[in-house]
Amino acid sequence: MSIDTQPFDPAVYVETPEAAAAYLDEALATNDAAFIADALGVLARAKGMTEVAEAAGLGRQSLYKALAAEGNPRFETVLKVVSALGLRLSTIAVR
Repeated sequence: MSIDTQPFDPAVYVETPEAAAAYLDEALATNDAAFIADALGVLARAKGMTEVAEAAGLGRQSLYKALAAEGNPRFETVLKVVSALGLRLSTIAVR
């Protein structure tokens, strides 16, 4: 007897702007640049990669490449994607 499994895709569970903000906030808290880029990719897939690419003024393929596991997006790209997702970055004091 075999069990049929599917790869886990967190983009399926990001259904609201609040969920997207919480997901990105948790990624930012890790200080792991690769994980943050991956989280942006998850959120872009959740919203629709084509829609996010157009809103960010980027080509869809360029967006996929920038947010891929081996990608290294420029900060300008990160800011454009965050804005296209309807989010903004903010800071808090850490003690």
